[in-house]
Amino acid sequence: MIVVMQAGSEEQQIEAVLERLREYHLRGHLVRGEERTVIGVVGAAIPPTLKEELAHFAGVKETLRITQPYKLVSRELRPTDTIVDVRGVKVGGGSCVVVAGPCAVESEAQIMATARAVRDAGATMLRGGAFKPRSSPYTFRGMGEDALRLLAQAREETGLPIVTEVMTPNDVDLVARYADLLQIGARNMQNYQLLEEVGRSGMPVLLKRGLSATIEEWLLSAEYVLAQGNPNVILCERGIRTFETATRNTMDLNAVALAKRRTHLPVLIDPSHGTGKWYLVPPLALAGIAAGADGMIVEVHPDPDRARSDGAQSLSCENFAALMPKIHAVAAALGRTPMVEVPER
Repeated sequence: MIVVMQAGSEEQQIEAVLERLREYHLRGHLVRGEERTVIGVVGAAIPPTLKEELAHFAGVKETLRITQPYKLVSRELRPTDTIVDVRGVKVGGGSCVVVAGPCAVESEAQIMATARAVRDAGATMLRGGAFKPRSSPYTFRGMGEDALRLLAQAREETGLPIVTEVMTPNDVDLVARYADLLQIGARNMQNYQLLEEVGRSGMPVLLKRGLSATIEEWLLSAEYVLAQGNPNVILCERGIRTFETATRNTMDLNAVALAKRRTHLPVLIDPSHGTGKWYLVPPLALAGIAAGADGMIVEVHPDPDRARSDGAQSLSCENFAALMPKIHAVAAALGRTPMVEVPER
């Protein structure tokens, strides 16, 4: 349920509504917009009479039921786009951000070369895995805190905010000391303890859709983070598992357009995992922007043939640089705002 306050409602009127919610052991999430102030009502047991009860409070314009099972991420609660600030980079609200970097940090030389290359090509943020969830326990699983230190070093030189994955609740504090955006990977989308912990951290969160998750399940996972008082969530469509075996996953552009309609949160795409083939990354990247995505996260490696993780889906630095002007051309045609000017080639 949402409570829409009248324009110019007084603070004591808003507080009176919040106090009544507390009496029912419910939480009120306050959303102040340019045109209206809304209170989202969240709790396990909302009394059936509460809607009519609050409608008579001074300063209340109307009370409405939210039809979706997710409340805080719904456009019914917040019709305007949320803009997430990641160390000065604004994600959402018509911008077009490009996050680029290797699947995993492998060495100082590798991450520094990649960081310089993607910065020079016009990337907005740097990605790199420190802790890697792998299907096989015998594959490279990341360098841990050493990788986090190298990412911080790359940020210091290039100025690019860094994005890296956190895998367990116990690691949140550690990763948050180095990262600017905490990534929740597809395999952890429904790790609810982890979602609550990153929510409590207050850090911006990049939430990837699970391998076989429905859109509703994806948005409910985002709800876990927002329910902890953290509104800084960015969704990421990274491809889902279907019957098709020609590609690693199936890039679901339906999900991009539908998520933009159902939620106020920014939505990125991951065409690298969405296809698993580097030569399919450029066309899917452009299609995702056309479908309404607020940007993308792309895997880039200075020598993909020798990458220790996901080399087949990684763009070379040269191919990434060639893709960037096309991304900005599509974004510009749709009236989107590029975050970084692409150098002339």
